[in-house]
Amino acid sequence: MTQQKGFTTTLLHADRLRKPEFGALHQPIHTAVTWGFDDVQDLVNVFQNKAKGFAYSRQGNPTTAALESKITMMEKGIATVSFSTGMAAIMATVFALVKEGSHVIASSFLFGNSRSVLTTFTEMGLDISFVDATSVENVKAACKPNTCMVFAETIANPATQIADLQAIGDLCEEKGLIYVVDNTMTSPYIFTPYDVKASLVVNSLTKYIGGHGNALGGAVTDTGLYNWANYSGIAEVLRQQIKPELLGITQIRKRGLRDGGGTLAPEAAHNLSVGAETLALRLERSCGNAMALAEYLNSHPLVDKVYYPGLPDHPQHELSKKLFRLHGGLMSFALKDGIDVFAFLNNLEVVIKSSNLGDTRTLSIPVAQTIFFELGPERRAEMGIPEGMIRLSVGIEDREDLLNDFKKAFEAIS
Repeated sequence: MTQQKGFTTTLLHADRLRKPEFGALHQPIHTAVTWGFDDVQDLVNVFQNKAKGFAYSRQGNPTTAALESKITMMEKGIATVSFSTGMAAIMATVFALVKEGSHVIASSFLFGNSRSVLTTFTEMGLDISFVDATSVENVKAACKPNTCMVFAETIANPATQIADLQAIGDLCEEKGLIYVVDNTMTSPYIFTPYDVKASLVVNSLTKYIGGHGNALGGAVTDTGLYNWANYSGIAEVLRQQIKPELLGITQIRKRGLRDGGGTLAPEAAHNLSVGAETLALRLERSCGNAMALAEYLNSHPLVDKVYYPGLPDHPQHELSKKLFRLHGGLMSFALKDGIDVFAFLNNLEVVIKSSNLGDTRTLSIPVAQTIFFELGPERRAEMGIPEGMIRLSVGIEDREDLLNDFKKAFEAIS
């Protein structure tokens, strides 16, 4: 299989091409915490980055390494580090690379927990500017002499704003800034941030890549496009041991994973790796369902507004068509004033009331009262989140069953 293969074919055969023992088609689950060596010099070489190998599972093991290899291939990268959750991956990236007194620019539409962790870093001496990333001009205006990083998401959760990803990538390249793109809401099947010059790509593996709601996980992938040799935040001891192109991802593994301790368990890594094999199939179905639901809701008299990039009246519809293979499985909608959001949701039978995303099942949640509750009404209004907003992570159910579920719920509250 030396010839270039398609997305799904590559994923399906990735494990067996690593030649697991006994001819297994999947990488087995290695639960060992540590590894022994016949020669102490071999152990020393692993510790000093002179040889590949495993010494202690907090920094990874063969099961997580196999998963990381798959993600690296999907994201067109050069190396990946996996974590226990997507939030652990974000936390570790900032912790490992950004120094006190540095300035970071982030999208003002970041998911609530991502914004929260960056805000926490401000209490530790980090300068953060949150800007409307749908226009590169806002990012450019926020740049300072000490700016080192720009952090953006592909599609914002829950109001589906799309960042000006290509133009921001060009700006970061021009200014030598680390460009971090969270690809969770699109996944590498729909979009590869490498194509917009991202330096690092974050994925919550819990979501579409794993896809079955049965394992937590996160990852950071280095695209190989950033010149880490010129970045002042790299530890001198690593410069003496590591190839220049691997300095950034190695520092994330050493400081972010080894020191931070957000290790991905091998059992979870196995579930995520197997789940990834059907990523393309699941997304084709869920995005098709999302488009059908968006069109239905957009024409319903009890719906005030629908937030979905696939609709022609979405502010970034043309950008979504340009950047992404599909418009995604995430969408939101706001009911008309005076309609009881809870009553509507409680009348849904197929759709599950739940907080996750990227599951095979369609999940719904009232946004203002749950995941963005802590922000308060003023901040929610700034982010374009009305009190009657419902977020949907659209699954792979039969389309007619989903549409009928919504029709019955609307009839019940009419």
